[in-house]
Amino acid sequence: MKPLKDASLITAIKTPFTDSGDIDLKTYDALVEQQILAGVDGIIVGGTTGEGHLLSWEEHLMLIAHSANKFGRQLLIIGNTGSNNTREAIKATENGFATGMDAALQINPYYGRTSGAGVKAHFSRVLAIGPAFIYNVPGRTGQDLTPEIIEPLSKHEHFIGVKECAGNERIGYYEQRGIACWSGNDDESFAGRHQYNSHGVISVTSNLFPGLMRRLMDDNNAELNERLQQIMQWLFCEPNPIAVNTALMMTGAVSPVFRLPYQALSRAQREQGLALLSAFASGEYIGDQAQLLADSDFIYRA
Repeated sequence: MKPLKDASLITAIKTPFTDSGDIDLKTYDALVEQQILAGVDGIIVGGTTGEGHLLSWEEHLMLIAHSANKFGRQLLIIGNTGSNNTREAIKATENGFATGMDAALQINPYYGRTSGAGVKAHFSRVLAIGPAFIYNVPGRTGQDLTPEIIEPLSKHEHFIGVKECAGNERIGYYEQRGIACWSGNDDESFAGRHQYNSHGVISVTSNLFPGLMRRLMDDNNAELNERLQQIMQWLFCEPNPIAVNTALMMTGAVSPVFRLPYQALSRAQREQGLALLSAFASGEYIGDQAQLLADSDFIYRA
């Protein structure tokens, strides 16, 4: 558990696609290798940013297995094997550990929400399988995992901590009680780390700026945090991962292929992003020199 709790920068890695809409493993490997070079501690495979919800379970588990086999000695592999279906989450989590992942990311049942007692029962079943981060993102699930739910779960031997999107006050509350927390909000992660004593961040922004996010977690550098704020806000101008996908396509890091229902940012939004990216040297972000891209450059696959 110590390497997992010591990980202060974990990237929710993007899943790139080929022109036909299949997973582009060659580009995926290049993205992960750049994360390793930047000193990232681990990756979430098939998370929201990695569009796990748009992958079949076969694709999803293949990507976890591939990541563990190829990169498991260089960084932590955390598979997003959560589901709103407890039976499905159990099966996916068992398969993920069987193929070599270090830990799971588990979410509370969403859409078909359950009671507090049901949430506790769901997490108890998946925690029994192996180490897990609990993901609290009320904006997506419609249900806040309050301390009344988390504190009893934190006593489980396989509980690592919480990816917390409910703000730094909540993170500070948990950390004071010995419950490890990682910020789920990039724009709050600097204060979370250096003022509220979070263990770190599970980041979207580090897909694009892994080196700068490494520094942001390691150094109490308010100037760097201020420098990153506008680009962080732009990366969430539409529901994630639309903007980070668009940005990585604009820098040439990945092919400009979306799986529906995601679509590229509008031209006006891309112009805003290009202006923000121009404030950074090309070596500070993943990919080559950023370009605007035309609407016709993007490919959409179902």
